[in-house]
Amino acid sequence: MHTNTMTERPSATFTAAPLQQKRRLLKSYITTGRFAEFVEQVFWLTDNKESSYVCFANVHMLVEAYQDSEFNKILNGADIASPDGGPLSKLMKLQYGQHQDRVPGMDLMPRLLEEAAVRGKSVFFYGSTDDVLEAVVATAKAKHPELRIAGHYSPPFRKLSQEEDESIVAMINATEPDLVFVALGCPKQERWMAEHKGRVKACMLGVGQAYMTFAGLEKRLPKWARDWSLEWTYRLYQEPKRLWKRYLVTNSTFVYLTLKDLLLPGKGKRKASSVTVG
Repeated sequence: MHTNTMTERPSATFTAAPLQQKRRLLKSYITTGRFAEFVEQVFWLTDNKESSYVCFANVHMLVEAYQDSEFNKILNGADIASPDGGPLSKLMKLQYGQHQDRVPGMDLMPRLLEEAAVRGKSVFFYGSTDDVLEAVVATAKAKHPELRIAGHYSPPFRKLSQEEDESIVAMINATEPDLVFVALGCPKQERWMAEHKGRVKACMLGVGQAYMTFAGLEKRLPKWARDWSLEWTYRLYQEPKRLWKRYLVTNSTFVYLTLKDLLLPGKGKRKASSVTVG
């Protein structure tokens, strides 16, 4: 593990949060705004909230939240619930008549690292394996020599004891990071962030597979394929035994729930299906 202590945080840039609204999709509230505003919102959180967390919502997460009320509370409790998946952006347009940028963790994480280097913010990488973390840190240093990397840590792949958990929290906080990127897989990383809000003194972001693509350990589909929301087919091709149920069953469930939601009387473009945040 590498650590580098930070002792001072820059002052806030915004007096009000750049992002102000979430829209309801199925049972969950998803943050709306332009991609650039999501970048600014993350740094607004580092300057204005002692502890916060960001979820990147795709079809799998939205269906998981629909079927699990406790997980839905976690997603709705996120300071940012980013529309990671293309279908969510398209549904936002269909349901509310407004354009919504897709804001995937795989795109936002590199941009945040770039901006963090410019703004003097420090970052911590939590989760995944030691080999992956070493590749992520090496890539980050190569791309952004000025980036302040507070530390990185790969936790054991088992349930932690209370003492272990408290030790890890103390270790992370001792490095005083502004951003903590969390890669534990969905829904484990989202549950971890919610459980540690108020304890980890930083903005936590559940970025999942973004470590792999950022470090060049996995390839992404071309942009045209991502624009057509075909990334799930590539992931299914890579890991069919592990992911067939998630994608085939979950995607079918999402289509059914969406059609049901849109076609019921009184549904469609709802005036009362938004909340103000910030």
